[in-house]
Amino acid sequence: MTLIKKRLAASIAMAAATAVVATTAQAEISDDEVRIGYLADMSGTYRDLAGPGGLTALEMAVADFGGSVNGAPIVVFSADDRNSADVGANTVREWIDQRNVDMVAGLVASSVTIAVTKVLAENNRLGLVSGSAASSVTNEHCTPNHIHWVYDTYPLANGTAKAVVEQGGDTWFLLTADYAFGHALEADVTSVVEANGGEIVGGVRHPFPTSDFSSYILQAQGSGAKIVGLANAGADTVNAITTASQFGITQSGQQLAGLLIFLNDVHALGLEATQNLLLTTGWYWDMDEQSREWAQRYFDEVGRMPTMVQAGIYSSTMHYLKAVEAAGTDEAQAVREQMASEPINDFFARNGRIREDGRMVHDMYLAQVKTPEASTGEWDLYEILSTIPAEEAYRPLSESQCSLVQN
Repeated sequence: MTLIKKRLAASIAMAAATAVVATTAQAEISDDEVRIGYLADMSGTYRDLAGPGGLTALEMAVADFGGSVNGAPIVVFSADDRNSADVGANTVREWIDQRNVDMVAGLVASSVTIAVTKVLAENNRLGLVSGSAASSVTNEHCTPNHIHWVYDTYPLANGTAKAVVEQGGDTWFLLTADYAFGHALEADVTSVVEANGGEIVGGVRHPFPTSDFSSYILQAQGSGAKIVGLANAGADTVNAITTASQFGITQSGQQLAGLLIFLNDVHALGLEATQNLLLTTGWYWDMDEQSREWAQRYFDEVGRMPTMVQAGIYSSTMHYLKAVEAAGTDEAQAVREQMASEPINDFFARNGRIREDGRMVHDMYLAQVKTPEASTGEWDLYEILSTIPAEEAYRPLSESQCSLVQN
């Protein structure tokens, strides 16, 4: 048993032992327990960017909070959604019907998230989305019952695509994952490239997930585009970059733009293959002393540095538990209102706040992958080039299609 699990077990045992002395606030907590379900891809394409490591981050937050809220124990369930919208929605329905789960965390594949948040809205439960990228999650698919925490496709495009076009990469070929996330990223990148004077000269959508990218990379080479933009994530991105290297994409003069690159991707591919790659990230473990301290604790549990998603799962869970404590209830709307009333400034987020559309906006960062010569260690992978302020990073509310926004 890891140290964090020992602490968590001790905290829950202590809470259970003292539960007989129920407070007034506890009486407002359903079933006298705060019940959290962690739903993510635990075994497939997105396993490493969230997966079991995200569950560990959530458990760290529960343990750090003390294992209970106002005397009510915090209980955690988890499941593998297998990147299936049907599996995800059915799992959450079962959690609500049979386990009375109050909040669902994780939520990675955007198609799963969109299906699950509809179930949460129908049953007035809360969702904290930390892994999904589609900006539509808090745009046309917004609900009063979920909050989008870490990042989305709008700042990814606004950061990486804008920087690449400004550096002369003005013709693009887009290689896109054929589902909600890929479509949203493709649309946002197209908008940013064209707004900055560039052109999308071609593109192809690939099934999700895909192992053989040969034909897609050949189409990208044949397009003559200066930039091959990868509008995919996880193992798909790793496979696409590996195939591009085998086909000599960069040697022939084209440049890859990874539009959603995670720390684990760069680590898996190595600096030789990814050096100088530009990317936009919501967080990096080596940003400052606060981030390094939490990341080292996580490393001690997992044996690898956390991604921005795993850090965001801890941050969003902690903010949720504080809101339940302050509100004295786990009722979804009361907790959401309390969460939105408090700014977020922790090891993860700078200048964070929750908008009426459910988007948690915070500073984002343009980063560049280090060269092998510049790196000083196994996880010393990024150089932060600039900060994208919270108010500039995300889609303006004036452009929102969210039904919760009064334009």
